Amino acid sequence: MINSCATITEGATPASPFDMERCLGQWYEIARLDFRFEHNLNNTTANYSVNDDGTIKVLNRGYNYVKEEWDEATGKAKFAGEENAAGLKVSFFGPFYAPYNVIAPDRDCKYALVAGKNMDYLWMLARDKTIPGDIKEQYLKIAADLGYNISDFIRVEHN
Repeated sequence: MINSCATITEGATPASPFDMERCLGQWYEIARLDFRFEHNLNNTTANYSVNDDGTIKVLNRGYNYVKEEWDEATGKAKFAGEENAAGLKVSFFGPFYAPYNVIAPDRDCKYALVAGKNMDYLWMLARDKTIPGDIKEQYLKIAADLGYNISDFIRVEHN
């Protein structure tokens, strides 16, 4: 299990057991803490599939409403430790990996809260462009209890 401050927000724990196969496919970003690689993006999605070498292909896509163009980034993810725990690491820039920890997937893998290495990275994801209010409130509470400033969450538009 990963619990180092260097790989996950203090107090958060990657989900376990975790079945990556069930969570492959298209996800919509519902909300996020903004950072430079996603700044000014809406309609953001992530698509996860398996590469030939067993790593996870990550295709992130979003519409930059300032530049009026689509941005796309392809990377790869792999388990940071045991494959039954959702502590992953993802790379979009060669040999450099960043922590990507699924801390609150629902039982059916329709919704997920994902934390990065510190309080600057948090994503709320869903299989659809919207998320039920009770799930959203549950995830906001989890984030707030971990110390995230949820007022900084950017609600992503899907239009």
